[in-house]
Amino acid sequence: MTARDRLSDRIGGLDAGADDYLVKPFQVDELRARLRAVLRRSLGRVAPVLRSGDVELDPASRAVSSRGQPVALSAHEYRTLLALMERAGKALSRTALEEAVYGSDGVIESNTVAVYVHQLRRKLGEDLIETVHGYGYRLRETR
Repeated sequence: MTARDRLSDRIGGLDAGADDYLVKPFQVDELRARLRAVLRRSLGRVAPVLRSGDVELDPASRAVSSRGQPVALSAHEYRTLLALMERAGKALSRTALEEAVYGSDGVIESNTVAVYVHQLRRKLGEDLIETVHGYGYRLRETR
């Protein structure tokens, strides 16, 4: 972010290694959209909507649907699903999921993640999330 708005400043910033260039003043919604785009690129995704089988998750609107029908999720369920969908096919430890849901500072009960996974399975289908015994969970890859 900068107040330097000349074309040469923007080109110089991008050529110097910036992923993006945002000139002040700006709208917070634009900043958020740009952050989502950078995050997508860093995860190797181009499309903003995440899909796994019949389940779709749109991080921009925080909307989740299954078979085209909206699904209401709690904030913790949503963050659990988002973490799993961003790393579809890769096992995530319970600790990594706890961090995705609560951040680094939070008192977490021992079965909290298991409860959210159970609720997600109930709402989205039993076979969507696989248990990796002794480690955590993985979103099943579907084609």
